[in-house]
Amino acid sequence: MPGPSAEPASATPSVTLLTEGTYPHSHGGVSVWCDQLVQGMPDVDFRVIAVTATGREPLAWQPPRHVRAIDTLPLWGPPPPGRAPRGRELKRFLTCYERFLLALLDPGQEQHFARSFYRLADYATGGTLFAALRGEPAARLLARVWNRTHLATAAARPTLHDALAATDLLEHALRPLAARPPAEGITHAVSGGLATLPGLVAHHRHGTPFLLTEHGVYLRERYLGFRAEPYRWPVKALMLGLFRMLAKESYRCAALVTPGNRYNRRWEEHGGTPPDRIRTVYNGVDPAAFPPAGPEPEIPTLSWAGRVDPIKGLDTLIRAFALVRAEIPGARLRLFGGTPRGGEGYRTACEGLAAELGVADAVTFEGRVEDIRDAYAAGNVVMLSSISEGFPFTLIEAMSCGRPTVSTDVGGVREAVGDSGLVVPPRDAQSMARAALRLLRDPALRARMGEAARLRVIEQFTLRQTISAFRDIYHDLAGTRPDVRQPGHATVPVMAMAAGGAR
Repeated sequence: MPGPSAEPASATPSVTLLTEGTYPHSHGGVSVWCDQLVQGMPDVDFRVIAVTATGREPLAWQPPRHVRAIDTLPLWGPPPPGRAPRGRELKRFLTCYERFLLALLDPGQEQHFARSFYRLADYATGGTLFAALRGEPAARLLARVWNRTHLATAAARPTLHDALAATDLLEHALRPLAARPPAEGITHAVSGGLATLPGLVAHHRHGTPFLLTEHGVYLRERYLGFRAEPYRWPVKALMLGLFRMLAKESYRCAALVTPGNRYNRRWEEHGGTPPDRIRTVYNGVDPAAFPPAGPEPEIPTLSWAGRVDPIKGLDTLIRAFALVRAEIPGARLRLFGGTPRGGEGYRTACEGLAAELGVADAVTFEGRVEDIRDAYAAGNVVMLSSISEGFPFTLIEAMSCGRPTVSTDVGGVREAVGDSGLVVPPRDAQSMARAALRLLRDPALRARMGEAARLRVIEQFTLRQTISAFRDIYHDLAGTRPDVRQPGHATVPVMAMAAGGAR
């Protein structure tokens, strides 16, 4: 970790948050976490570099005044300006690009990743990278490289069409390299993957301390997500190689990695992060903002809150609910949360599944709710059916509201729940149904677990603890320390923001 700087002890830390698809342009658990962080530290100067889809996304959050700037890096907007290199410069570019491709595809060449990656960043700064990647020489080079007999991709006989598709994906994924990397302060990536690119370049060029917080394991989620992508295996191998090497480089460069749970910590240690550079910081909520939810609904009801997305496992939840309704015919399933762009097909499939199972009349997609607490109060039991999570806000918020929970055993869920809820395997509708039935049939058990859940949040998962931990981390990395720890520094004005719409 860097030593103290020459700044005075009372200096204000400057932090650049690096986000992808979240704050401040989207709702979701990570966005809630970012908003809590910046709202809770008016004594810190923040800037945001946000990787987005098109660059036309409106703000979903209104940042406070001490967020000095928001820079947007669209992946799928108009192509960045610039011209492709020619002559000798094109040959030099293709030599560098070949090393980069081999580092992604050949485990024996991974040692060349960093040098070629940062050289590509220089091409991005010079305005030639993206035009070069859109040119025919880059696609033909990839077509030759991944057909080399010693590479696993050769067995799939990748075509020039595959190379064009992969090169297009790669060009878009690398667009954050065009950002102006912060030369001062700290960069704080709130996920792995593409959000880290400006932070890695800033660390490489300027020595800017790089902090990484992984709520979910980005690499694992890319492996899960690419299973459903329409590309052939060589294309997937190239992109997963990129995400794998970005994870390794992020863990290598980070001054500190702050997972939200011990599950993530194991992945990060396995990825090469030295244990002494990992510090677990749990997500927290304000128990006063999420008080006991009050009377249960009279109709037996399961509630769920989140974004409608395949990673949330709603298909499993609907199958489980069909089994519940076979035992309790009057039961209902209420689903609160928006459908992000691109998720419409999944929602339609889930609605079709409910109809196929004969429970469409009892399953309601209610969209975003203005006060997320209403979603938790709507159920006798709050469900979490995800196939991948970090340390989910919906779970600890529901626990703070005193509702018993049934959750899948992913990420930090078991750490959050302890003995105050029921945990089941992911993608196991029968186990989920049995757990839900157990709670629906036993009011006394629901009451005991709800009380235990709220007490667990108060003791272990408060927002005050989270904000205090990151304030200390920022000052440590910046080499600054406030002269006086003000009483209000660890107190966060969350009453209004914590009751926002469903994620």
